Amino acid sequence: MIKTYYSKLKGVVAITDTYATATDLHKLKRLYKFIWVKEGRITIDLGHQEIQLEKDEVISLSHLQHLEFKQIEGEYLTILFNSNFYCIYGNDNEVSCSGFLFNGSSVIIRFMLNEADRKQFNEITDALTGEFSVNDKHQEEMLRILLKCFIIRCTRIARKTLNITQDKERSFEIVRQYFNLVDEHFREKKQVQDYANLLHKSPKTITNIFASCKLQTPLQVIHERVEAEAKRLLLYSTKSVKEIGDLLGFESQASFSRFFKNMTGKSAVQFRNETVNNE
Repeated sequence: MIKTYYSKLKGVVAITDTYATATDLHKLKRLYKFIWVKEGRITIDLGHQEIQLEKDEVISLSHLQHLEFKQIEGEYLTILFNSNFYCIYGNDNEVSCSGFLFNGSSVIIRFMLNEADRKQFNEITDALTGEFSVNDKHQEEMLRILLKCFIIRCTRIARKTLNITQDKERSFEIVRQYFNLVDEHFREKKQVQDYANLLHKSPKTITNIFASCKLQTPLQVIHERVEAEAKRLLLYSTKSVKEIGDLLGFESQASFSRFFKNMTGKSAVQFRNETVNNE
């Protein structure tokens, strides 16, 4: 089953239970994705990191994360959309998922559904699937509303899973904003001080907030975002190591090479060659 809607402004939203073989959907770029395992288990590869998802588990992925299906031993549902259909940044006040469910770092949000959650997810996805068959002037807005309901529900469950209580709400918002800013500026801003200034906080305050939420350090967030982009460019582009270093804002190829070696234990050339040869 594949249901797809294209808006007049190049927006797209889709729902399918066969995304692994949906070649037409694979051709679409910059799609945000939710994968919900309904029965059994599936194994996926995210930028050469293998992840197994169990029944009733949900994972959210940004368009920056390269997805491959390795093994399917059950049933799953995938919901996909692009920013032209629903902009998570422009509508962040509505869904509060930007920098949380979707980010470009190595932080992957995944969570389990309980019985009540599963019932709500079935109701939303059934309604969403049915709306693709409606052809009237309200169809696009109804699809957008149902997608927004699904995103909000995912955000609520994920926040509960991570124990984002009322007293942590303020800290959580700063963490979300920090991830958003890093995703926007990581090529030119490499220091915690840069982002602390944008948030009107001190670097120490930012560090303490991340520690209170039991997250990696703010500097690790920056480094992991740069590393993730470097790996993506090494694996899925033909750019040279020097070109990649320039794109990521490094002063020289040597400084980029040192950074990559410190992060991965391998040189950029070695990482590219080993990965390609193992495929």
